[in-house]
Amino acid sequence: MKVSIIIINFNSGEYLKNCINSIYQSTLSRGDFEVIIIDNNSSDLSIKTLSSFKENNISIFKNSQNLGFAKANNQGIKKAGGEYILLLNPDTILEKDTLRIVLDHMDKNKDVAVATPRIDLSDGTLDDACHRGFPTPINALFYFSGIANIFPHNLFFNGYHLGFQNMNKVHEIDSCVGAFMMIRRSVGDKIGWLDQDYFWYGEDIDFCYRVKENGYKVVYLPSTKITHFKGISSGIKNHSKELSTASSETKKLATKARFDVMRLFYKKHYLNKYSKLITDLVFLGINLKEKLSS
Repeated sequence: MKVSIIIINFNSGEYLKNCINSIYQSTLSRGDFEVIIIDNNSSDLSIKTLSSFKENNISIFKNSQNLGFAKANNQGIKKAGGEYILLLNPDTILEKDTLRIVLDHMDKNKDVAVATPRIDLSDGTLDDACHRGFPTPINALFYFSGIANIFPHNLFFNGYHLGFQNMNKVHEIDSCVGAFMMIRRSVGDKIGWLDQDYFWYGEDIDFCYRVKENGYKVVYLPSTKITHFKGISSGIKNHSKELSTASSETKKLATKARFDVMRLFYKKHYLNKYSKLITDLVFLGINLKEKLSS
């Protein structure tokens, strides 16, 4: 088995079926992949929309409660038989050559542990979460203050989304996004998979941080792309909130999770690298941003 495609479903509606359709239109041979769907106790009919699929390489597992993104993916990884693991969101559409191009690059470059194609939002603009720098205090300051937008291609001011990189060429990045994350199985097994302290958001950048700590590469491949209808499950993204059927409770949980992961990531990776003054300022900024978003 070349690649195990793991999809975590939570009230994704028709988007899940559309995602699966795009996978089966891939130029990659059907014998080279399997699809594993972990449903996190959805209340909609998204799983039932797959009833027309008769493929024998789709497996569906249903949880009796929402276990979160990281834990559900780890469930799927334990069931997977692939040389590579692809974490894929249900609100994505792949191009026909996406899987083949990403896998070919990783086969030829053994030091690459994680790879992503270009990810576009539904309006055709870049989902900048697929092309990230690590959220150091200085990177976060310039990003959240808006200074990075004033100098979008500057090395010093735009470390948060690496805007200084040539987006038409293959290059290393710090982190991609869990909407599409192709992972070399042997590296995931070596460093440990997703940190289950992250319930919703953050597990992708945490994983990439540990990948880089262990000397492996995370790579951006612009020669193919996918479309991401971002925020369908959470309902908190401006470009998709009208498309989402997320309840008000789900939206509140997703908003809270955004800021919880900022604190968690900082405590795990940066707490001992910066002074108490910097740490206090970082947490003050997170608290302020959270209040303004509520």
